[in-house]
Amino acid sequence: MATDRGSKQTLAREAWQPLARYFFDTVRQRQRILAVYGLTPNDMRALTTLDKETGRTMRELADEWVCDASNATWIVDRLEERGLAERRTVPGDRRVKSVVLTSRGAKTRDRVLHAMFEPPPELLELDRADLVAIRDAVARLPITPFDVPLPRRRSRTA
Repeated sequence: MATDRGSKQTLAREAWQPLARYFFDTVRQRQRILAVYGLTPNDMRALTTLDKETGRTMRELADEWVCDASNATWIVDRLEERGLAERRTVPGDRRVKSVVLTSRGAKTRDRVLHAMFEPPPELLELDRADLVAIRDAVARLPITPFDVPLPRRRSRTA
C-alpha cells in the first residue's frame, strides 16, 4: 500500500496512475455513448470547444486540437455535413471563415455530455466518504468547465 512519506512527485504519481488507469479502463462506456450519436472522440472534442455565438477560425481550432489545419478542416467538414456546426464569414475579411455550433450541435453536445457525466457503475460501488473525498480533491484541479449543467436524477418516492 502506498504511503504519504514519499516526495510530492511520488504522491502525485500514486494519485494519478489509478485515475488514468480507471479512465482508460472505462473507455468502452464513453465509446458506447458516442456511438449512439454517431460521433468520434474527435467530433466530441470539437463540439465541446465550439460555441454557438463566438466563432473560431480553422487555425485556432487546429492549434487547440493540436493537429494540422487539414485535419481540423476534415473534422469541421464532418460536423457541418451533419448540421452540427457551420462556417461563417468573418466580418471585415471574407477570406477567413469562423466555425460555430448550430443549435442542433449544441443540443447534441449537451445530450452527450449528460450521458458522459453519468458515473460508471464501479464508481457507485464506493462509499459516500470516498466519493466526497474524490469529489473534493478533483474540484481543486484546473479543469475547464462545460456550460452544461450536471444531470440530476429524479428522486424516487415510495
